[in-house]
Amino acid sequence: MKKSPMKRRKSVIAVFVVVIVLLALLSVVPLLYRLITGPGVKTEALNDSGAAAASVPVDGAWEIVEGKNPNITSVGFTFSEILPGDERVTSGSTGYVTGAAQINDETLTSATVEVDMNQLTTDRDVRDVNMKDKLFETSKFPTSTFTLTEPVDVSQLPEDGTAGEIDVAGELTIKDHSEPVEARFQALRDGELLVVSGTVEINREDFGVHSPDLIAAKIAETGTVDIRLSFAKTDK
Repeated sequence: MKKSPMKRRKSVIAVFVVVIVLLALLSVVPLLYRLITGPGVKTEALNDSGAAAASVPVDGAWEIVEGKNPNITSVGFTFSEILPGDERVTSGSTGYVTGAAQINDETLTSATVEVDMNQLTTDRDVRDVNMKDKLFETSKFPTSTFTLTEPVDVSQLPEDGTAGEIDVAGELTIKDHSEPVEARFQALRDGELLVVSGTVEINREDFGVHSPDLIAAKIAETGTVDIRLSFAKTDK
């Protein structure tokens, strides 16, 4: 039986409606994805522009302080988020960091750093929730730590307000999983402050950090822990 002109017209209209809805979804989904993703808030390397010459001896007890711009204390992470045909880098960070270091005879003999994981933020509230609840499970594992495991010679660090480099080895603990790590750090003596920064490459699976079940994005296994710390002496 042939369809009446009215029925054919309704069928055509229905097809057009479906096409319009699909086109709308295709345009909205990327927009929504961009709204819940982005470059994040990255902990950048130290900046020695405008730094002053060292004004205190390097030997002694040091503690992590807030510091001053542009070298405010901050620790975070950077990973790639992967979509079919698309990959973007995202970061999170926090300034809620405590710790101490001891330097004797121009050798860094001990250092500890503790990060409040509940204070990590990116640039998207939705991603913050996923990061804390699913990625790092901060309700169960509220802190991450770093402990120095080998002494570091700091005798060659410049005293004129320019940055030098040091090689650091330690133990990184995330979600109660501890792994040895090594990295080259920049170090800057700026007036009464000692500033260090660097990136530690990690595989998140080594620390029990598993990718959450996201609809669109997949998080790369390898990434970095980004570190910038300002220290001040406690025994001036």
